[in-house]
Amino acid sequence: MADPTEDKDLESLNHELITLIRHGSLDKKHGGLDRSSYTLLHHLSNYDKVGVKALAEEFGLDTSTISRQTSVLEAKGYVVRVPDPQDGRSSYFQLTDLGLQKFTEARDIRLQRYEQIFADWSSSDCHTFSELLARLNRKLQQK
Repeated sequence: MADPTEDKDLESLNHELITLIRHGSLDKKHGGLDRSSYTLLHHLSNYDKVGVKALAEEFGLDTSTISRQTSVLEAKGYVVRVPDPQDGRSSYFQLTDLGLQKFTEARDIRLQRYEQIFADWSSSDCHTFSELLARLNRKLQQK
């Protein structure tokens, strides 16, 4: 098997992924939410309520990191902590109306930005790129 450090395709993929992550992390100026806030709000927008442990597992972070990040969102009024009726020590996070509004505004700004970025791509290219990113994400989730 060839040495992976000598594989030009792998090095090119490494470079492009680093560049994508770096540029994607600059989206705060495109919607007013930093990457972690946007990601958490996006996840919470898809569920009624989510516990700290479930968030930690979803994002591959420890519960203390998720607790810090959700505390910031809670202080801004974007999420509320809802006690677990079956376990008084646990709680869930739920998106507030303000949180949904901020998330929706940020998402719409991002989608407009992507619309401009991909304006000269064919529908077929966008579809293929989306499928390849989904395939990569599924593989990364398997860790």
